[in-house]
Amino acid sequence: MDNILDVDWGKVLSPDTPLLEIFVRGSALYLIVFALLRFVQKRQSGTVGMTDLLVLVLIADAAQNAMADDYSSITDGILLVATIIFWSQALDWLGYRIPAVGRFVHPPALPLVEDGRINVRNCRKELITEEELLTQLRLQGVEDVSEVRKAYMEGNGQISVVRMPEPGTPATSGAHRGR
Repeated sequence: MDNILDVDWGKVLSPDTPLLEIFVRGSALYLIVFALLRFVQKRQSGTVGMTDLLVLVLIADAAQNAMADDYSSITDGILLVATIIFWSQALDWLGYRIPAVGRFVHPPALPLVEDGRINVRNCRKELITEEELLTQLRLQGVEDVSEVRKAYMEGNGQISVVRMPEPGTPATSGAHRGR
């Protein structure tokens, strides 16, 4: 019974790995995994942002290691989790402040349909078959690709659709409404 309450607080709270080493390892891991995931097709990340997914997975692993005694000290795990959160915030901040970083962190929309025609080259780039694209269009209420003025693969992996204007609307009939 005495063993249950016998906790070596020095071991639990004192880092057994140099703190700078944990920060460097966490930074390298985050940045390398981020870069690798950035070049995976956008549709693989789905509706959860890639950085959000990466942060969740890495934090879960870092926290699990701290909780399961893979680290001797929870301080090591806390620093690693803090490092992951730091890089997530730093990349978002840099992406907001520096346009070139922003294009890397938050990729631009890629046109998949233009004026009722499928952009085969861009679909091939994202490994989207025509049937997969048509499925996504149907999910948005579009029965035929000819109804689509523009469809984009957004940076988060979702497909957005802009329909052709209805015949007879001011946009296509040349009519102009005065105010």
